[in-house]
Amino acid sequence: MSVKNTDSFQASASRQDAPHEPAYTISALAKEFGITTRAIRFYESRGLISPERVGTARRYSRRDRARLILILRGRNLGFTVEDVSGYLSLYDSDPAQLTQTRHLLDKVTAAIGDLETKRHDIERSLADLNEIRARCEEHLKKNT
Repeated sequence: MSVKNTDSFQASASRQDAPHEPAYTISALAKEFGITTRAIRFYESRGLISPERVGTARRYSRRDRARLILILRGRNLGFTVEDVSGYLSLYDSDPAQLTQTRHLLDKVTAAIGDLETKRHDIERSLADLNEIRARCEEHLKKNT
């Protein structure tokens, strides 16, 4: 699930109301970002993106695509859907993005702390496992 930085889009058939605004189909976005259409519909159901409806089809705007990039980036960094939702709601309500930036800084700082703790735990576990492996190899060498 990688976020590609491309500007490609697939225009929907009906663009009379916004001729200069690119429109994306759900399948085009899914393909571009390497995710399923089901994932996109999930983010829509959680209110993170809100495509225009043209009959039964969804038409995603440039804004929806940008929000999807932020959603996927946040998810890839380990943030919950609720964290991403909070971040996006701040984005909408704070034109200077000061509150959003403070919120993001707090979340990123916490995530770095969690990862540092996990790294320390992994290093400790690896040291223990390497010691056990060395003892096993030594024991086998002595007794064979």
